[in-house]
Amino acid sequence: MDYAALTALKPSEFTEAADGYKAVSSMADQAYGDTEGQISARLRAGLSGEAVDAALGSLRDLAKNFHYTQVECGLVATALRALAAALTEAKKKLEGALEDAEHAKFSVGADGSVSFPPAGTEKDGKLPDGGTVSGSAKGKPSGQVIDPTRDANDLSAALDRQAANIHPNPNFGKAVEIANRIAQAVAEATEADNLWAPKLRGLKADDDLVVSDQDWTDAQSDTADVRSGAKDYLDHIKAPPKGDDPKANADWWNGLSADDKSAYLSLNAAQVGALDGLPSVIRDEANRNVLSEKQAEYQIRLNGIPPQPQKYLPSGQQYPAVTLNPAWSEWDKKYAKDKESLEKNLKGMNAIQARFDSTGKEGLPEAYLLGFDTKGGGRAIVANGNPDTAAHTAVFVPGTFTNITKSEDYIHHMSELWKETHAKIPGQSVSTITWIGYEAPQSIVPEAMEKHFAEEAAPDLNRFMQGLENVQGGDAASHTTIIGHSYGSTVLGAASNAGDLRADDMIAVGSPGMLVGHAKELDAGEGHVWSQAASTLDDQVPLGGKFAGLGGGNSWWKEMLPFGSVWGQNVPSDEDFGANIMANDADSHTDYWRDHSLSIRNQASVVAGQYDRVQRD
Repeated sequence: MDYAALTALKPSEFTEAADGYKAVSSMADQAYGDTEGQISARLRAGLSGEAVDAALGSLRDLAKNFHYTQVECGLVATALRALAAALTEAKKKLEGALEDAEHAKFSVGADGSVSFPPAGTEKDGKLPDGGTVSGSAKGKPSGQVIDPTRDANDLSAALDRQAANIHPNPNFGKAVEIANRIAQAVAEATEADNLWAPKLRGLKADDDLVVSDQDWTDAQSDTADVRSGAKDYLDHIKAPPKGDDPKANADWWNGLSADDKSAYLSLNAAQVGALDGLPSVIRDEANRNVLSEKQAEYQIRLNGIPPQPQKYLPSGQQYPAVTLNPAWSEWDKKYAKDKESLEKNLKGMNAIQARFDSTGKEGLPEAYLLGFDTKGGGRAIVANGNPDTAAHTAVFVPGTFTNITKSEDYIHHMSELWKETHAKIPGQSVSTITWIGYEAPQSIVPEAMEKHFAEEAAPDLNRFMQGLENVQGGDAASHTTIIGHSYGSTVLGAASNAGDLRADDMIAVGSPGMLVGHAKELDAGEGHVWSQAASTLDDQVPLGGKFAGLGGGNSWWKEMLPFGSVWGQNVPSDEDFGANIMANDADSHTDYWRDHSLSIRNQASVVAGQYDRVQRD
């Protein structure tokens, strides 16, 4: 870019283009939501058959197109705003230099050179001649301390000042300074143009209507590319507060302009999606972007693993008849672990997507993805219905063996609970949330014997519940029930011990202990702590006893498990614990959410606040 081009440049045109792309992104987002949450939902709710299945498949593809358009156009808008910001700054510097030239009665040539008139002390009856100078982008404004050994640019500026000091025309130095400022503005505009032109050209989709896994991995790469280029632009956006306080997060978000919100989300979706205290629609948008990109990335990585060779080969001998295939051993060492991890994570991701694709089926409301990542065992926080506006909210914390691969089961539990609760209070908004938000024990012995898993999960659960209360509008805005299954109930107890667990009711299902000895020690308070425990379980543990649901007369088992001995407390199913003991018809440790069962109907009565309809033991 040269001086003439910068002079004619209108950075506002790039801002207007950014506004246009943002408008397209917003429209695509709306169309994405309508396609999935309205059109597809109504088809699922009222029709069935091959034609409907085919239509739903086409609508899923259309929704993917809208989603991809939303993400990519959002990136283009952010890139254009970053370019516009850089060009605006350069143009501002140029205009400042031109104003100073006009004030000094200098003229600026078409190439950016500066001409100055004769001035100074007359010699032989004549003023020192005027002249024309061309600037250099290396110069710095005068008045700064120069260290020639440190900065060649500073040395150049020093030489310019020295030349000005010895030049007989006092206008010379001023003209050089203005010319340098013009050159600097042109250089900065050129740098911005060179930076963003290839990035913007790269933000171009394939010329087809299929959003492939490769497209989503390209979007992930595009995001990183734009983020690196927009660093200076993003510096003006205040970063989220440290400390993970949900109210501080909300205040930060609400303090951003609409453009800054859009830019920050498009470039930092994983960070935004993880912030407790932000509106659910914002977290859902951010986490869906991350989910689509991770799902594509993992699928491509899985597809890239070569087929597993045959494990055994004929030995050509009578005994042994087969021999281990060296190629299989090499494959197993190189790929087996990675393949297993990819398949497990994809199973969880596909389960989340399956819930999105079930909206409208049997009345299910729109789903919101409030948390997602693949670190450790993975995280997935999925809500049925918008919790921000729910009159009744339930949060489910699963127990031992929990990880992202169990998403399908746990999402199903809360989907069924939503249906049961909604049926009890038609016309009132309900949200049921699956909270896979911690590193759970992955074995009964020894991990589930340890309470540190619960204690480490407690702060995360408390922050989530505080954030939920914040976006709902306060502790009286929604009747909130938190449900802990198995070791998940231990997490509830740890969260209550660690701070203020924001819940009106607590339900301990198949609980091995809550780290307290009595219901009155829990934040919900005596009278609002509930317990379900099956009397006959088929989930034996290798300790000779039942893992959960044993209380009262069967309290001998506590002598064998740390929940009762090392931790030294009663379990919620013990009468002297003080919980409300709910009837149930569970046939196993995981059977409490069977469709239309007594167990889930009782839970729904608590979630609905209909305590008088709870059947008790």
